[in-house]
Amino acid sequence: MSSPVSIGFHSIIKIDRRKEDAIYLQIVYQFIHAVKRNLLEEGDLLPGSRKIAEELSVHRKTIVAALAELQEQGWVKILPNRGTFVKNPELIGTSGSAIEAFRQPPDFAPYFFRKELILDMPISEVPERYYFTDGTPDYNVIGAEELVRFYSSMVKRKKKSDDFPTTTEGNLFFRDQLSYYLNLTRGFHLSRNFLLPIASREQIFSILSRLLIRPDDIVLVENLSYFLPNMIFSQAGAKLKTIPVDAEGMIVDKIGDQFKPGEIRCVYLNTRCQYPTTVNLSERRKIQLLQLAEQYNFIIIEDDVDFESSFFKEKGESLFRKNGGNRVIYTGAFGSFFDPGFQMNFLIAPQDLLEEGKKYLNIFGKPNFMIEKTLGEIIHQGDIFRYQRKFQKTIAERKELFAQLLLRHFEDKIRFEVPASGLAFWIQFNTVVSLTALQEKVRSQGLLLPSNCLYQNKTVTALRLGFAHLDEQSMVATISLLNVAYNELVQTSTS
Repeated sequence: MSSPVSIGFHSIIKIDRRKEDAIYLQIVYQFIHAVKRNLLEEGDLLPGSRKIAEELSVHRKTIVAALAELQEQGWVKILPNRGTFVKNPELIGTSGSAIEAFRQPPDFAPYFFRKELILDMPISEVPERYYFTDGTPDYNVIGAEELVRFYSSMVKRKKKSDDFPTTTEGNLFFRDQLSYYLNLTRGFHLSRNFLLPIASREQIFSILSRLLIRPDDIVLVENLSYFLPNMIFSQAGAKLKTIPVDAEGMIVDKIGDQFKPGEIRCVYLNTRCQYPTTVNLSERRKIQLLQLAEQYNFIIIEDDVDFESSFFKEKGESLFRKNGGNRVIYTGAFGSFFDPGFQMNFLIAPQDLLEEGKKYLNIFGKPNFMIEKTLGEIIHQGDIFRYQRKFQKTIAERKELFAQLLLRHFEDKIRFEVPASGLAFWIQFNTVVSLTALQEKVRSQGLLLPSNCLYQNKTVTALRLGFAHLDEQSMVATISLLNVAYNELVQTSTS
């Protein structure tokens, strides 16, 4: 080939400056991927390093380093005075000729398979520099190197056995430490026999749906509620019925008005920080809901995932604490502010239900015993309390700043309450605009506003905006961009 390839490098190489990988290695990985996909073919002549650098907006030395690494691995051949040519070391010579490279599968399968629209996730990828979430922590607050230090000590420990051995049901040391921690922080009186650690929330709701839900069972949720358990319960065949929410949480009176005893299978709700409005269920309604559960013979699934992001003075009693688990299945998170690889979720329920639930863990793979031992050691040595204080201090500062910025930029254009728990604000606009139009406008300015943050119907025009993952500079930039875009939309709609 006498002339360089015409394909634009910006179309096959996307540089993400937020990644820990060096930029030249990002270029190397994506170049190799492009060759494997036949976007670049054996023998193609590449443009000069200066031209590639200009196109990707990086320093020429970065391209030179990437090309040197690619030549070392055999993916390019640099010929002096001739240029740099693409090579594919995966092409195997046979009888003096190369066989055809392995081809990727077709875009559309030539056979039938089941499709589930119910399970579509309303979560976007994050290519933009700035982005909102529906409420996620900053995983850099607790440095991953600290967690790795605990993990490394577990791996290097000569004595592999603990006083509490590892069984097919998980690490008993961790379950014992976790029950101690939950008893201390949440006022429980719980042995490890009523506690089942599970890696993810998706697994918890999947197990519960298998254990509790039969086709056409009625499951009550709030009229605005969390999509993850809703779609899992729906996929299991449940009929979801919604109950309105006000400033005191779920309007429990509506249950008695709309249903008869025996009709309801279970009620799912977050009593501490309702999703997405962030309100908590009042003490009066907690008692009322527990009484209804007895009278109407239904189960309550209490999701207390936001416990770690609330402050002790604001922590009301959970339904589980009030009821002792007779009608309440309790689920929560441990270490939600840790790097995702070190997080754990758990289920608290009667022992026979947990015994049955353990059977389904095999579907998702065996527990990571070393991670469980590591988390147990973090509790045992008391570091979890130090991490908790550091995390809460950070979110308290960011929550205050976020509220100040909202008031400064939006003034009387919005309504919101500073949430007592959770990592997101519920913001309602006083003037109705199209939130999808707002989403498009801010994205053109480099700010991602995911679809799962948008809530709009005949009575609501609101956003659920996570704040905890944003540092001060990012927080100022995102709210400023959002305000400018909103004002432009209002002016356009009124002119």
